[in-house]
Formats: sequence, C-alpha cells, structure tokens
Amino acid sequence: MPKPLTIDAGVFVRASTPDEGGFEESRAFLLALGHSLQPIILPTLLRPEVAGAVSRGLRDSSWAAAVLAEIDRLPGVIFVPLDAALAEEAAKIAIRSRSRGADAVYAATASRFDAILVTLDNEQRDRLPSQITACSPSEALERWI
Repeated sequence: MPKPLTIDAGVFVRASTPDEGGFEESRAFLLALGHSLQPIILPTLLRPEVAGAVSRGLRDSSWAAAVLAEIDRLPGVIFVPLDAALAEEAAKIAIRSRSRGADAVYAATASRFDAILVTLDNEQRDRLPSQITACSPSEALERWI
C-alpha cells in the first residue's frame, strides 16, 4: 500500500488560484493525485482554511465551494477531526518547533498517521520535527505518486 499523504491547505489554495506562485506545481500534483490510489489523510481544519482563503482571495464564494467539492471527490481522502488529542499533539509540535498553529495541526496529522506532509511552505518544512517527512508537491509527484 502506498504511504499516506497529508496535504497542507496552501497546496489546494494555490492550485485554485492561477495568479499565485506554485499554481502549476500544485495543480499538476492534485491532478495526478486524482488518478491514484494514494491514501490522503487531512485534518478537518483544511476545509475552513481552504474555503476562507479561496473566497477571500478570489472574492468568489461559489469558487470556494467548488474547490471543496473537488477535494471531496479525490479518491482516498479521509478527514480526521481536530479532537482534543490531536490538538494537544499539535500544541506540543507548535511549542517545540515554534510553528504556526495550523501548520502544527498538519504536522500532527502527518505524524499520527505516518504520512508524508506535502506543503509549499518552506518555513513549515524547515521547522518540522525530524520524524516527519515533508516535501513539495513536485517532490511528492516524483517520489510517491
């Protein structure tokens, strides 16, 4: 079975926003992912993060809803609730790595499920605990899909 992936909200946002840097890389990754059997483990936090960023950035709430529908159509997606245990795990990661809270939630999700974290955020990647493997969408496309 392929190693699971946890994908940061920024990848979905960039793939939805042609004017953003990382659009082509993120789009190609997600298109390939849509044709794979790769397990995708996402924290429920992803939904409001993506919805808010897309609707705010593009000023288009219908586009934000369409992006969420596309995420739901990806095969192999499992949403993990941000419960008290995952929040505590994320808080510990945030403290140790001086990470932003949302970044720590993605890291905790990846850690809990031994998944590879896919992100465009270099600061996030640099601050992760060493036991978490992280890569860009292009690297994930080359190595795991």
